[in-house]
Amino acid sequence: MKCDLCNKPAVVHEVTVRSGVKKEVHLCEAHAREAGIVMPGQQPINQLLTQFVISQTSKPTRAANKVCSGCGLPFSQFRQTGRVGCAECYQSFDAELSPLIERAQNGGTHHTGKTPRRAGASIDRQLLIQRLIKELDHAVAAEQYERAAKLRDRLSTMDVPNRSIQPKVASKKVADGDSKTSPSSQS
Repeated sequence: MKCDLCNKPAVVHEVTVRSGVKKEVHLCEAHAREAGIVMPGQQPINQLLTQFVISQTSKPTRAANKVCSGCGLPFSQFRQTGRVGCAECYQSFDAELSPLIERAQNGGTHHTGKTPRRAGASIDRQLLIQRLIKELDHAVAAEQYERAAKLRDRLSTMDVPNRSIQPKVASKKVADGDSKTSPSSQS
């Protein structure tokens, strides 16, 4: 290719498409310098990438304007540093951070930790039982009796003794019932 302005070989080839119209510009080294285009061998790669990103973002997004309610960190500063300012930043920037965390953690969004190999399934089973008992307590407190019955049945299939699956709220209601005065004692 030849330079568009002279007959020298072109070293810069720029193709732009605006409103569906394709425009090609071919410049030699001298005319490229005159146009303010720095040659690739003369500029570090990080500056090239920065210029590319800046040229691609024409207007700031709503996310860039968000600020953490806890520490006042703007989302734009997080994008620059890659660090959050406080624990509340995770809630403030949840919509923006969730996809980043999922990608970084191979789809995981919650930390579950590891269990020792020798303990294995017994610890997992105990944690499941504790979680189901908590859910049972919450279901009874919210008066979701069908859900509570399903949780109770699931716990009973796991051979959990009935004493450990008695909801705490139910025993409290029984205690309240005992405090009522009976008609025979009011004489």
